[in-house]
Amino acid sequence: MRIVEVGPRDGLQNEPSPIPTEVKVRFVRGLVAAGLREIEVTSFVHPKAIPQLADAAEVLESLDAPAARAAEAAGGPRYSALVPNPRGLERAIASGIGRIAVFTAASDAFTQANIRMSVAESLEVFSPVVSAARAAGLSVRGYISTAFTCPYAGEVPEHRVREVTAVLAAMGCDELAISDTTGAAAPRDIRRVLEAVASEVPVDRLALHLHDTCGTALANVQAGWDAGVRCFDASAGGLGGCPYAPGAAGNLATEDLVYFLERQGIDTGIDLEAVFRASSLVAEVLGRPLPGKNWQRLAAACGTD
Repeated sequence: MRIVEVGPRDGLQNEPSPIPTEVKVRFVRGLVAAGLREIEVTSFVHPKAIPQLADAAEVLESLDAPAARAAEAAGGPRYSALVPNPRGLERAIASGIGRIAVFTAASDAFTQANIRMSVAESLEVFSPVVSAARAAGLSVRGYISTAFTCPYAGEVPEHRVREVTAVLAAMGCDELAISDTTGAAAPRDIRRVLEAVASEVPVDRLALHLHDTCGTALANVQAGWDAGVRCFDASAGGLGGCPYAPGAAGNLATEDLVYFLERQGIDTGIDLEAVFRASSLVAEVLGRPLPGKNWQRLAAACGTD
């Protein structure tokens, strides 16, 4: 069972108030101290597109990404960064990071709003990026956004998700994150999409990236687990949301996922209260409570507003 922590990237990218680089670094270190071993730290998008992550190189330098990469085999944390194009890959390679992620969607309407190209065009852009990353010794994860519903086009057919996932797998992505970008999916949706995708890509190469807009994220975790998925994305405190999915709430909170799995008898190896302390660093800077249920429970117990 693996949890991929996406708070430092997906959780922060939509925040309008600048978060100091040193706070981001402390946030990541706190997550590592809590036992999280796979952390998506930042994104090498153009600074004008996501100003919050303009300090990607500085964050990875402070975290000593090359040393972390060298220590992965010995159980050290595995850092990754989102990469949108060849220039972003150049910056990622220069940082010394060992893993990147690329992103597309199952909906043309979403990719047009997000990156101003069709799904097919985005795959054409990512193909040489993935090839170059693999040639440089980096591993690659692929995100398939709007795998269930699209904020612009509505319901997304499962065959579209299957087709896009298969292309990314053939490119060389070792893991494919099926993403409920709008947070609208229910367990039946999880089952039908995973069944379709697993006809092309083995389920042990799939992950679920869930948002909790409609309160169904943990039910969807259970549906994914029952279908054989053993990798789930989460964001400390429930930070996040998508700037191109109006109304989408934050990601599934890491604290909530850890609590749920542990109560189900699944050992995560993660200290829930330590995750809370790490996410509280960000809450303090933002000046507001975070949406995760267990974050709020622990904050109340500590007398934190």
